[in-house]
Amino acid sequence: MKINLIPTRKLALLCTALAGALLAFTPNAKALTIGDTHELGFVNFGIPSSEQDRANYVNHLIGMGLGTSDQAFGQTFFRSNNSFGPLPTAVVVGPTVTFQNPPSVVSINIGTGLYTYLFAKYDGPNYGSEVWYIGDLSGTITIPGFAGRYGLSGYTLFGPGGQGVPDGGTTAMLLGAALSVLGVARRYIMS
Repeated sequence: MKINLIPTRKLALLCTALAGALLAFTPNAKALTIGDTHELGFVNFGIPSSEQDRANYVNHLIGMGLGTSDQAFGQTFFRSNNSFGPLPTAVVVGPTVTFQNPPSVVSINIGTGLYTYLFAKYDGPNYGSEVWYIGDLSGTITIPGFAGRYGLSGYTLFGPGGQGVPDGGTTAMLLGAALSVLGVARRYIMS
């Protein structure tokens, strides 16, 4: 039985090509800000703030008309003018994270297709709660640690109610790229 070893130069070239292919499909970080194009709305003040309260607040915002304000659950709601199409019901699926001393920017890895909404509570009873639609984002996102002078006291991630959101074909695209690279590598190495 003969063992075929891959020459070092060919192996280095193969590894470089594979790393380049993987980097081409790596999602970029997205920085969310107060009032940006991913803002679903704002809850003034967002207290009480249990996971169920937060789910109620997000679902109320989902049901509001674009650019409207409303009062419910003892809160004042402001729905942004940003249209995201039909929005699924929010269900708590991610962690609720709290901060005593928030950093100036908070990074959150949301994966791919796991989360639809992000609820961020700023400074207890003094500011309010920002809600972003993140269903079209993946990878690592950042949110501000402060809204003006008010620090982030915590955030909660929500997924869609019912069935999960498909990942938009990213997994199939990565599998196809990997198989293509392996096919080219096999042909190159065997020649």
